Amino acid sequence: MDTPPRRPRHAVHTFPLRYLVVVPILLALLTGYTLFVHCDTDIYMLYSQCHARSRVPWLSHIPVIGSPACFLVSFFQKAAASVSLRAISIMALVLSFLAGLLTVSTVEAARICNAPAVLIAYPTGPWLVFDLIGGAMIWQLVIIPAFFHRSREIILARRRGGPAQLLGPADPTFGEAMRHLAKVAETVAIPIAVALGFVVPSILLLVLDTPIVALVWLFFPVWVSLIRQAVRKIVLSLREVWHSSCHLESNRLALVAVYIIPTICSIISYVLFLWSLTQPDDRKEMTRSTVKFIIINTFFIGLTVLYWVFVEAGWRVAAVMALVSVLLGPGAGICIGWIYRESTVDPDGGVTVVVVGGRRNSEDDCLSEHTPLLR
Repeated sequence: MDTPPRRPRHAVHTFPLRYLVVVPILLALLTGYTLFVHCDTDIYMLYSQCHARSRVPWLSHIPVIGSPACFLVSFFQKAAASVSLRAISIMALVLSFLAGLLTVSTVEAARICNAPAVLIAYPTGPWLVFDLIGGAMIWQLVIIPAFFHRSREIILARRRGGPAQLLGPADPTFGEAMRHLAKVAETVAIPIAVALGFVVPSILLLVLDTPIVALVWLFFPVWVSLIRQAVRKIVLSLREVWHSSCHLESNRLALVAVYIIPTICSIISYVLFLWSLTQPDDRKEMTRSTVKFIIINTFFIGLTVLYWVFVEAGWRVAAVMALVSVLLGPGAGICIGWIYRESTVDPDGGVTVVVVGGRRNSEDDCLSEHTPLLR
């Protein structure tokens, strides 16, 4: 009987966590230095206007948090709601990348194996800190190290013989379905949550030049979380089959449903960006300054994500992600790259039957071409 080919041992299997986080830490330092060097007087002037209560008075006059809140709202308002085609196309590209990243992190939050990891299973907090305070550094110093830590936990526990040495016999990490989504309902809840909680506010941010829209957009992690929970609860109430676990990558319909929105947004925004390069750069100085700040942040997030993929899945997956990003935009790159990544790290790709909640479930419980979305 032929033995199945062994999976390649990627860096996460070989190096301790303290070595894996060296690169993200260095990237965080480089991010801070680059932002400091390129932070010009326009940014300081924007904050000064908020501190003087001359911008967005109804917000800037709030004690303690008024000035920083006014600055954040004004910053994104200036960057996104612009008459400049170049600025709009760049921001659309950045937002489509965030849509892809948000989808990926939400999918990982829904996987059974990540349930014990708080920072992964409950991404709203880290995303809020990323959006309101930390930028790329939150990915470099908090989110990605959390994924590395969880991966190392799983690897080390397996080497020691199973879950008893790690989180107890109930640890879901070591079942046949460890890479499954906990509920089939997530294949409906995740794309609807990303679409209504992030994509729609992002479109409004690009087309409406009002501080209210910018303020609402800033809290997109909360909207995504609330909508996901609400949709999941509604879907779970419709039929028992939606409570089953689901191997997302084994079902085409579910896979397309989850990743199609950020992929389409990426392609559209990338085409718009390429076309804008053929037009004169008509950005105003303040818009140019804010957009440059956002580009730097996004660039370093992209580098960090590529390193993350390289460590956990190898250079081929990182190369595919980079190539697709060049061809279809970074949002499509991260989605397609993540799908390919799963084939290199997924330990249960051949599983057809799992046990969840005491009942026997198969991949047929997942969405298929013949499964109505609401039944």
